[in-house]
Amino acid sequence: MTIYLHKHDLPDNINFDDTVAVDTETQGLNPHRDRLCVVQLSSGDGNAHLVQLTANDYDGATNLKALMTNPDVTKIFHFARFDVAIMKKYLGIDITPIFCTKIASKLVRTYTDRHGLKDLTRELLNIDMDKRQQSSDWAAVELSQAQQEYAASDVYNLHAMKDRLTEMLIREDRMDVAQRCFDFLPTRADLDLMGWSDNDIFAHK
Repeated sequence: MTIYLHKHDLPDNINFDDTVAVDTETQGLNPHRDRLCVVQLSSGDGNAHLVQLTANDYDGATNLKALMTNPDVTKIFHFARFDVAIMKKYLGIDITPIFCTKIASKLVRTYTDRHGLKDLTRELLNIDMDKRQQSSDWAAVELSQAQQEYAASDVYNLHAMKDRLTEMLIREDRMDVAQRCFDFLPTRADLDLMGWSDNDIFAHK
C-alpha cells in the first residue's frame, strides 16, 4: 500500500478507471463552519491519493473537480450525504454518479443498527480499522504520517465493500431502490446546505 500526498490538486498524470473510492477530512461536521481540508481517493489497487487543500485552493483544483463530476466514473463513498455536501459547498460541484456504502448497508443489513465504516469493514471484509486519528487537525500545514495512514485507510477497502454490498442488494431485490437513493444524494446535499438538515420535509409535521 502506497500513499501519495498531493497539495492543491491532483496531478495531471493520475488516471482512475470507471470507479473511484472517495472520502473527505474536514475541520468538523458543520459544512457552513468547518472547511474542507483533504480529499482522499483510491482506485482499489491498494494505493491512495490524498489531495490537501488550503482555503485558497477551492477555485482551482481543476483535475479533482473534473474527476468528481465525470459522468463515466462512479464515486464510492461511505455516508456520501456529507462528502457530497462539503464538496458542493467548497468546490462548487455536483457529484454524480454515486454509490454510498452506508445507504446500501442500511438497506440490506437490517439485522443490525451498526452501519459505521469500522463496523462494516470488520463484518464484511474481516479487517479492523484504527480510527484514532479521526479527530485531529486536518488543516495542519503538514499532515503527520499517522494522519495520512488514517485518511488512506478510509478509501482502501471501499471497492471490495461495494462489491459485497451489491451482491447483498441484488440478493434482497433492493438494488433498484438503492440506486434511486444514490441518485437523490445531490438533492439531499442541497437541502442540507439550504438549512433542511434535520427537518424531514416528507414528514407530516
